[in-house]
Amino acid sequence: MAAYTGTRGCDDVPALSDSDEEQWQSMEEGSEHITVPCLLCDRTLASVSETVQHCKADHGVDIPALVQKHRLDDYGYIKMINYIRNTKFSAESLLLTSNGPLPWDSDEYLKPALADDPLLQIDVEELSEVTAVTLSPAADDQVSLLLQRATQAEDRAQRAEEALARAMDDLHKLKLLAQGLVLNTDTSRGPSRSGAIAELREDEDEAYFSSYGHYSIHEEMLKDKVRTESYRDFMYRNMDIFKGKVVLDVGCGTGILSMFAAKAGARKVIAVDQSEIIYQAMDIVRSNKLEDTITLIKGRIEEIGLPVEKVDIIISEWMGYFLLFESMLDSVLYARDRYLAEDGLVYPDRCNISLAAVGDTQKHSDRIAFWDAVYDFKMTCMKKAVIPEPVVEMLKPETVISEPVVIRTIDCGSVTVSELEFTEDFSLKITASTFCTVMFSTAPDCTKTHWKQTVFLLESPIPVKTGEELPGQITVHKNRKDPRALLITLDIAGRKQTYSLQ
Repeated sequence: MAAYTGTRGCDDVPALSDSDEEQWQSMEEGSEHITVPCLLCDRTLASVSETVQHCKADHGVDIPALVQKHRLDDYGYIKMINYIRNTKFSAESLLLTSNGPLPWDSDEYLKPALADDPLLQIDVEELSEVTAVTLSPAADDQVSLLLQRATQAEDRAQRAEEALARAMDDLHKLKLLAQGLVLNTDTSRGPSRSGAIAELREDEDEAYFSSYGHYSIHEEMLKDKVRTESYRDFMYRNMDIFKGKVVLDVGCGTGILSMFAAKAGARKVIAVDQSEIIYQAMDIVRSNKLEDTITLIKGRIEEIGLPVEKVDIIISEWMGYFLLFESMLDSVLYARDRYLAEDGLVYPDRCNISLAAVGDTQKHSDRIAFWDAVYDFKMTCMKKAVIPEPVVEMLKPETVISEPVVIRTIDCGSVTVSELEFTEDFSLKITASTFCTVMFSTAPDCTKTHWKQTVFLLESPIPVKTGEELPGQITVHKNRKDPRALLITLDIAGRKQTYSLQ
C-alpha cells in the first residue's frame, strides 16, 4: 500500500452526484457489518482489531509480535494467515515455531484459504495499529509510549547481555594480567610467570579434576607404600620443621598429607583441591577430629583466596608420569610465589628426571615389529601411530643396558615455570653389548610405585657394545593444545622421534 500527495486542490475535485452519495453510503454501511473468523477457534469477531485482540487474550498468540519475531513482509504475513487457516495450526505449535525455515514459506500459501478474508486486507505496517482503534486518543498515546519503552528496554537488555559477555572475557584477561603483576613484584624469588595452567578457565580444566573425583585413583596412590610412607616418614621424622607452622597442601585429595602435617605438629593446615574428592576429605578430617587444625577449600589454587596472607610450608604430591606429566608442579609454583613466606619451604624440595637405555628385543618385537606381518598382512603404517605414544609400565631391571643419567634436576624452591620446558644433551654409558630398543625414565630396580616407568619405544633397535657412549639430546615442552600433556623429542644416534605423553 502507498499514499500519494499531489498539487491538485480541493476545489478541483468534482462533486458527488446524489446517486454516487447513495452508493458510497451503502458501501460504508456494508463495511460496518464485517465479520472475521478467528484463526484458532470457531468464534467470529466483528473486526480485525477484535480478532487480533481475541487471539492474544484467549489463545496467547500475539499476531503483530509473530510478524515482528519472524520479520515477515506483506507476502510472509499473507502466507502465515493462509497456512494457519488451511492446516488448523494450533496456538501451541505457532508459539513454538523457530526462526529457522518457516512452515508457511511455500508460495502455495499465497492463495487465500478464506474468500475475502479481512485479515488479508491489512498490511503488516498497519497490523500493530489496529489493536488500538477502540482506545481513546489519550490511551492510544499511552499504549504507544509503553510499547516504545518496552522495545527500547528490550534493546538495552540485549546490549547489556552482549556487554556483560565482553566484560566477563575482559575480566578473565585482567585476572591473568593481575596474577602476572603480583608474581613479577615478588623480586625476592626472581622472575616467574603463571604459565599455561593458570591461564586455563575452570571449564577448560574440568576433565583433569574430574579424573581425580573418583575414589579409585586415590586408592591406588594410598596403597603405593613408597609414595605414601615416604611423605609420612619425612614429616614424622622432622617434626621440628612442622611444629607451630602454617602448612599449605596443594591438591590435597583425601587429605592424607594434611593429616600427616597436623600430626607432625603444624599449627594450621590449609588443604586445597578442585576435585569432588574434597567433600570426602572433609568427612575424613572430621572423623579423625582434626577439623580444628585442618581447613579445606574447594577450588583451583590459582583462583581462590586463602584465609592467611602467607604460609610457612607447602607440601604437595604433584609428581606425574615422567615427573612432569599433568603439569601440577605449575600450580605448586604459583602457590609458592603467591603465598610462601620469605623463609618458607617447599616439599618435596628436589627432584630428578633420569634416562637410561633398555635392551629388550622381545618387547620391541611385541610392540613394533609385530606390525610388519599381521596374519600375513603388512601393517607397517600402524607403527606411526604406536611409536609416538610412550608406554607407562614396569620394566624388568635386567633389561637395563646403560648407567642412568640425570637429564634434569628441579629445585622446587627456586625453579620457574618456564624452566620446566627444556632441552638437554646426554650421554649413556652402555653396560652390555646388545641392541638398544627402548629409552625410559624412573629407575626400575627400586620398589615398584604407581608412577612405574615411562618407556619411549625406538622404531629400529640400535646396536651397542659394552663401554660405548651413546650420545643424544632430549627436549621437553608442554603441548600447546593441552598444557597438562607433554611433547618429548629424543634425538639419538641420528634418529629423531617426538612422543606425546597425554
